[in-house]
Amino acid sequence: MIEALERLNSLDAAAAETELLKCCGSTRWARALAARRPFGDATELFAAADDVWWSLSGRDWLEAFAAHPKIGGRKAAREQHAQAEGWSEQEQAGARDAAQATLDELDAANRTYEEKFGHIFIVCATGKTAAEMLALLHARLPNEPGAELRTAAEEQSKITKLRLEKLLT
Repeated sequence: MIEALERLNSLDAAAAETELLKCCGSTRWARALAARRPFGDATELFAAADDVWWSLSGRDWLEAFAAHPKIGGRKAAREQHAQAEGWSEQEQAGARDAAQATLDELDAANRTYEEKFGHIFIVCATGKTAAEMLALLHARLPNEPGAELRTAAEEQSKITKLRLEKLLT
């Protein structure tokens, strides 16, 4: 982990942003976090990542969300780095073996969610089954748009931390 952090600290700004974009698809987040280097340890990196994330606008959050495939899907709306694509696939492993009926219901619920909120459903999917993700999606559908945007941002923050951990391994 120390070697990976030292490597991140030593990259030029553009290369650091590219590495950080694997963890979170917000350009402003990656740029701002890269500018805060060097980080003394992983805890400092995680704290800075969270601090930057919560300083961003809803537009930046939406940019990050667009870098994820829909739950049960394979491709994000925006092109993403191959490593991030692989991480998405690992994170959504619980949807891979789901029954076709569950996947169909996820697809329909994803469409309903996106029509209501204007962005894809974001959930930290690691360790969750397709049925659990579907239940969370249904539970969040009644939310007001502002509250849901904040909830999705909280989930993105969890995903980002997990991916930063992966980046450092």
